[in-house]
Amino acid sequence: MTEVEVIPAHDDTDGQLDGPRAWCHVMYGLHALSAVSGILTSATVVGAFVFGWPSIIAVIINYVTRDRVRSTWLATHWRWQLRTFWFAVVWLLVTGLLFVSFIGIPVAFLVIVSTGLWVLYRVIRGWMALLDRRAMPVPVQLPAA
Repeated sequence: MTEVEVIPAHDDTDGQLDGPRAWCHVMYGLHALSAVSGILTSATVVGAFVFGWPSIIAVIINYVTRDRVRSTWLATHWRWQLRTFWFAVVWLLVTGLLFVSFIGIPVAFLVIVSTGLWVLYRVIRGWMALLDRRAMPVPVQLPAA
């Protein structure tokens, strides 16, 4: 099992992180909007999450603003959101490859549903942690041998 490091979220007394925290809320909101549109329309959750404009805009904002939060507890949220997006892309590609073979279609449906639930979990868990001003867990970096 992978160990995780918990970065404490010290309250920002001088308000230096108010702007980045607001951007983080915007990004979670955009990701949530994409996921909910996948629930409410004929699209899948993961399909709407990866290809929906709100999530694409959130990823762009994430890359543009992540230098402002480097070495802070908010950096864990930036990383959490990017990993959620890119892992969803990978699983969507796996699903596409499974659809190519007739035998893989049932597995592809299982993967797409599982990934959609995983995306919803990650968006909800991350946003709730942000509301509570908690950092997200990050894997422990082992020193190079």
